[in-house]
Amino acid sequence: GPLNLLVDSTGIKFLGDGEWQARKHGVQGRRQWRKVHLAMDPATSDIRAAEFTPSRDGDSPVLPDLLGQIPAGEQIGTVTADGAYDTRRCHKAIVDRQGTAIIPIRRNGRLWKDDCPAARVRNETLRATRHYGRGFWKRWTGYHARSRIEAKMRCLKSFGERIMARDPDRQTAEIHIRLAIINRFNALGTAEIVRVA
Repeated sequence: GPLNLLVDSTGIKFLGDGEWQARKHGVQGRRQWRKVHLAMDPATSDIRAAEFTPSRDGDSPVLPDLLGQIPAGEQIGTVTADGAYDTRRCHKAIVDRQGTAIIPIRRNGRLWKDDCPAARVRNETLRATRHYGRGFWKRWTGYHARSRIEAKMRCLKSFGERIMARDPDRQTAEIHIRLAIINRFNALGTAEIVRVA
């Protein structure tokens, strides 16, 4: 069937003191972070796309690049992301790939001008959220599956809370090596969870 994607980002430190040292002695110098943006296939738990950006960059501008890493012949079913991706650019990128956006509308969200298919889909989501409530919308759409990519971020950080390289190209290579190892672990086998009772 079509590919369903879970999208999120996390920060990873590459310069500065560790948490224990900062708490014990105070922050000695400036900390620097980079952002890792991931798109995960929940069926296989594989990371299908990754981007690495400076910490000052937002989440939403990166989504079209993540979707661009998925082969054009592969159909995308849904893209599940948090409210940071509730932008015209993200909704348009998802609709252009014939996908369905499962993105909660921001708390102060308003109806968009109905001038494109992405705006119409987003306005329907806003109306459904207002009519049925946010909690019901999240259960109905399966939004809570997004917690799986947050767990995958924890797996990424289990290789270390920081990256060792200082050069941006080497930092990107280090993150891609970590992601390749995580995908290899998934290929070797994952636990099969069975409900009892």
